Amino acid sequence: MNVPHIYIVSGGKGLTGENVVNSLLAQFPDFKVPTSVHPDVHTEEQAVDIILKAKKSHGIIVHTMVSKRMRAAITANCILHGVTHFDLMGQLSDYLTNALGAEPIQVPGLFRKLNQDYFDRVAAIEFTLSTDDGMNLRKLEQAEIVLTGISRTGKTPLSIYLAMFGWKVANVSLVKDIPPPEELFKIDDRRVFGLTIDPSNLIDQRKKRVSQMGGFNSGTYLNINSINDELEMAEKVFRRGRFTVIDVTNKLVES
Repeated sequence: MNVPHIYIVSGGKGLTGENVVNSLLAQFPDFKVPTSVHPDVHTEEQAVDIILKAKKSHGIIVHTMVSKRMRAAITANCILHGVTHFDLMGQLSDYLTNALGAEPIQVPGLFRKLNQDYFDRVAAIEFTLSTDDGMNLRKLEQAEIVLTGISRTGKTPLSIYLAMFGWKVANVSLVKDIPPPEELFKIDDRRVFGLTIDPSNLIDQRKKRVSQMGGFNSGTYLNINSINDELEMAEKVFRRGRFTVIDVTNKLVES
């Protein structure tokens, strides 16, 4: 069986067409269907080049053109060259034109432009999750904010909270007797914030964590002397990096 290559053509970035195609392909899990996205197609010449590639590979064209001129050009050239094609926008656009009695403004990529803040927040959250607790240190320099501190100082919840506002946040845990990663000291120190906390408040936070984990053997985790040593170690790291220090004692994430 010949599996057709699907050429996704768009006047914007091709995300709409790609999402529709991928949603459909997910319903055929036993088949690997090749796809390629061709964004920013604004001229008939660009479209014809892709159509000829589809013809040569016995592929099909799927397009999401909002421009009537480009939709007509793609349809005509696909028919001319015998290439199967699917217009994901045209029929509904024509219906709305008649139903509303108004012409579409035909600006590609407009949905993304109008909703860029949303997409930025999604990207920030994805970045933050990928760099939680010292993961992917190579991406640390891409972070707009870096939080560091010992266990249970609220690094992860604060990171996620900030990411919801569009900030790309990474966080790095500091562990006693383990040297902090050198990557932490290679980025702009103005982007790095050290989190500290009152020892008694930290013990309360850690007791809750131990309880949630089923009462594991906490060892030095709840020992006040060990906690003071951890906090002192963290302070040395903060001084070395000249990081801004934030005391999170009894503070809500939002504060």
